Amino acid sequence: MRHPQGSTTPDEPLVVRLRELKDRTGLSLAALAARTPYSKSAWHRYLTGGKRPPRSAVEALTRLAGVDAGPVLALWEAADEPPAASPPTETGRARPRWRPLPLSALALLGLAAAVTAGLTFSGRHGSSGTQVATAAPRCHGRSCQGELPDASACARDARTRSSVTGSTYDVRLRYSPACGTAWSEVRVRSPRAREVSVRAGQDVLSAAYPAEDTVGYTSPMVSVPSPRGVEACAEVDEELACTGLDVEPPEQG
Repeated sequence: MRHPQGSTTPDEPLVVRLRELKDRTGLSLAALAARTPYSKSAWHRYLTGGKRPPRSAVEALTRLAGVDAGPVLALWEAADEPPAASPPTETGRARPRWRPLPLSALALLGLAAAVTAGLTFSGRHGSSGTQVATAAPRCHGRSCQGELPDASACARDARTRSSVTGSTYDVRLRYSPACGTAWSEVRVRSPRAREVSVRAGQDVLSAAYPAEDTVGYTSPMVSVPSPRGVEACAEVDEELACTGLDVEPPEQG
């Protein structure tokens, strides 16, 4: 049973499984925070049922535990099911309970309805010349803040807007027009520990990955109207490299 404001109960299958995965990693809450975009207090809430974790946090924990994310994400999706309607009472028919769908869910529902109706999307064409439908991103703007680009589908239309190359790695500033977000991406040429961060004004978001992690290469996303003024950085083996675009000049009156 879901609690108000997105909380869960400590004995829900999802929470129980997350605690099992945390034990499997052998990591403390502080170590989890160092290896993911989420704080120690956030992990405490996720693992005690105080708050429902975002999808990207579940994916990060399964990656650290070295298990298939599919069954765990199925539990995560099941935990988000709306509660069943109340049974009928003697005074009349019970009113079904409902909760508003997030914008990302509405976008996906709209996409599914259009596919069913035989509509086509985007300008990308298949070999037969017909247009191919593409999935909408799961968030936009501030709702993407702190999320990871791959998990939210923001990486699909992303472009590299600035980059810097070192002897052992490349750092790129990536920007998604569809999501209105920017992030830092690093590509290393051999297994190395790395910390990836992005800064836009006062917003600074970072994620740390151990050398044995072969999947994590990006910082969390920051919500920005354009990539200008955003700085992408990566620290690899105590070497720091940053790249970014100049701040746009002020408009002339």
